[in-house]
Amino acid sequence: MPEYPRNIAILGSTGSIGRSTLSVIRASNGKLNAVGLSAHNRLEMLCQQARELATTPHWIAATDVNVAGRFDWSSLPSTVRVLEGHDSLCDWIQRSDVDVVVAAIVGSAGLTSTWAAIEAGKTVALANKETLVVGGPLVMALARKHNATILPIDSEHSAVFQCLRAGNRKDVRRIILTASGGPFRELPVDQLQDVTVRQALAHPTWDMGPKVTIDSATMMNKALEIIEARWLFDLSPDQIEVVVHPQSIIHSMVEFQDGSLIAQLSPPDMRLPIQYALTYPDRWAVPAPSMNWQQSFQLELLPPDPERFPALALGHEVARVGGTSGAVLNAANEAAVAGFLGGHVGFMDIVPACHAVLQHHDYDPNPTLDTLLKCDRWAREEVARWIRT
Repeated sequence: MPEYPRNIAILGSTGSIGRSTLSVIRASNGKLNAVGLSAHNRLEMLCQQARELATTPHWIAATDVNVAGRFDWSSLPSTVRVLEGHDSLCDWIQRSDVDVVVAAIVGSAGLTSTWAAIEAGKTVALANKETLVVGGPLVMALARKHNATILPIDSEHSAVFQCLRAGNRKDVRRIILTASGGPFRELPVDQLQDVTVRQALAHPTWDMGPKVTIDSATMMNKALEIIEARWLFDLSPDQIEVVVHPQSIIHSMVEFQDGSLIAQLSPPDMRLPIQYALTYPDRWAVPAPSMNWQQSFQLELLPPDPERFPALALGHEVARVGGTSGAVLNAANEAAVAGFLGGHVGFMDIVPACHAVLQHHDYDPNPTLDTLLKCDRWAREEVARWIRT
């Protein structure tokens, strides 16, 4: 990592991770500079972010070219360059004046830009778990080839990354990812069929976008995190477990061969793992609450119910077989979640739709990137057909 100031490009700056990243940058006293911002179509917010930064970014990018072509950019300072489309974004994040790329575009849409950053040998602060879910072996091989560094922003994977520093990697027995359990952790299983979109979006702990919030309710987010951890930390699927932790204080744990468990704890605020990725290996005071040890509280750890959360079994299955299965599961889930949010399928149809598509795809154990992208498109079309029929 370069010395300070570090120049940051934020891909997906209008989302929850992007907004938290900007909060960290504003509190850094000039040690971190946002040199580029991107959004898909929330362009009013994108321009507002550019205007409010103490150091004006060099460029902002709108990846939806249709919306960008109709938008009035006149409120921006004349020094800010406006880019349109994914190709322009990928070109600019590879420039030498970008030190760290925050990959926070939700879903598989973030794969191509993250790939471009890794290809350029950048440090990538990875919030887009789909990059490793879809193309884990290819992405990690690309990072080794170009000497790129991937630092996790997801609170769970950041916790594992921090805990691993307490011992030797060869001595790791297993990692334990924690999950809040979402809003339906205690709802009777027979009532899940009647869950509404509004209920599913009411997460008890985290403030996230709608897609990620629904993934938390089905625990598909944890299934995807199992797959991500398998590639990011070079583990076997049998070394990855999940526990339900409603308080979201313990973010994950690592167990070593001697039985020692190392856990990372903090209040549920994404600014801490974001800042750790941007300042690694340094630690600063973070603009977020600290633990209050003068106040009593309890921490619960519960085994997940496989009947309530069948997505977890899919996550372990895909982590075992690899190949094209990650791309298919991720795309099917994105399409099914969109169907639920649009009122076309029920809450309890999301995981079965993913399972059906996964079981019927043309599996390739050693796909190319082009094959993975084709599988992504095929899986979305299959879910659309599944919904129609």
